[in-house]
Amino acid sequence: MAGLFGGLFDFNKDGKMSTFEKAAEFATIAKIAEDLSDDSESELEIAGLDKDELEFMDDDERREAIEDAGLDPDDYDFD
Repeated sequence: MAGLFGGLFDFNKDGKMSTFEKAAEFATIAKIAEDLSDDSESELEIAGLDKDELEFMDDDERREAIEDAGLDPDDYDFD
């Protein structure tokens, strides 16, 4: 039985999805969904900002960097 991605996750090519293979497929689907729903990070990257660097800034410095990039700092949660 093939999963959502056909036989892509049938690692041992036995035609059946083992528990491990199903888990790998589920983790991939979850990661794709997470990446698609994380629009704010994409906007930050497009503006040339790194989310990790912003997390290390103090609140005022981070707010100014986001505003300078033309984005609304209230749209981002770094708490």
